[in-house]
Amino acid sequence: MSTPELIRIVSRDSPMALAQVERVRAELAVRHPGVTTEVVPVKTTGDKWMGDLSQVEGKGAFTKEVDAALLAGEADLAVHCVKDVPADRPLPAGTVFAAFLKRDDIRDALVHPAGLTLDELPAKARIGTSSVRRIAQLAASHPHLECVPMRGNANRRLDKLHAGDADALLLAVSGLARIGRMDVISEILPADVMCPPIGAGILALQCREGDAELIDAVSGLGDPDAHREATAERMLLHVLQGHCNSPIAGYARAERNGDLSLRACVFTPDGKRVLNAHEWAGPLDPATLGISVAVALLRQGARELIDSIGH
Repeated sequence: MSTPELIRIVSRDSPMALAQVERVRAELAVRHPGVTTEVVPVKTTGDKWMGDLSQVEGKGAFTKEVDAALLAGEADLAVHCVKDVPADRPLPAGTVFAAFLKRDDIRDALVHPAGLTLDELPAKARIGTSSVRRIAQLAASHPHLECVPMRGNANRRLDKLHAGDADALLLAVSGLARIGRMDVISEILPADVMCPPIGAGILALQCREGDAELIDAVSGLGDPDAHREATAERMLLHVLQGHCNSPIAGYARAERNGDLSLRACVFTPDGKRVLNAHEWAGPLDPATLGISVAVALLRQGARELIDSIGH
C-alpha cells in the first residue's frame, strides 16, 4: 500500500501537546522519510476554560475541537493523550485509533521550590491541583495538606507556583519530560502512593475510518504493550461509566513475559472510602480484563460511589 505524501496532524495548541506532535513527526520521519507532515493546532474548550471541567462537558473539552477538525477533513491525523479521551462513550463515529505509541512514565511528580518531598511538607501546605484523582488520594494519605484549584498547562502552573499561588504542585512526570522541565521535580511518587489516571503516558493516533492508506502508514508506530494496556484501562472506565469528576485511577501493566495485570481504585472525593481491585489477565484478552476489574469494583459499591458525585 502506498504512503500519503502529506499528513496534516491536528492537536491541542498547548506547548506539551505540540511537543507530543513533534515526537510523532520524528517517528514518522524515521519510518516514512518521504512523507511531509504539517501541524494544525487548535485551541480546545478545555484549554480556554479555567473553571471546573464538569461545566464544559468534562474530558471531551480537550478533544472536541480536535475531533471536529479531523472529521471536517481539515486534518488527517489527531494526536491525543489517552487520559484526555473520554472512555464512557465511543470515539466519534467515523474515527478510529490507528496506533498507541510506546508508553511514557505513568507517575506523578511533586514540584516544591525548596525540594521537599510529599512527606516533608508541613501542615496546611497548599498543593496546586484541580485533579479529583489527586485530591482524593492526598485527602486519604496526607489529610493535613490543602489542595488549591489550579488548571492550565504545566508551564502556566509552574509560573503560578513561583507567583506564590501554591506551595507545591503535582504534575505528570511524562508531561514535564515533554516540555524539558524534569529539573523542577522534587520527588517522583510511586504508583502505589499516587495511582495514575487511566491512559497515563500513552499517546494515541486517531484517523478517519476510511483512510486505509494513512492507517497503514501510522499503525507501524504502535507499541503492542501500550495497545493492550490502553485497551484494558479504557474498557474498565467504559464499564464504570466514570465522568470527569469521578476519582478513578488505575493502570495496566504488560510484563516482559506477556502477562497483563490491571490495578484500579475508586475513591470518594474526600478520600474516606477507597475501593481497590487488582487482577491478572491469564487467558483473558485485555478488554475482558478491564471488564473483570470493573465488575470487582462494582461489587464493592463503585456504582453508588460514582453516581453520588455531581457532574
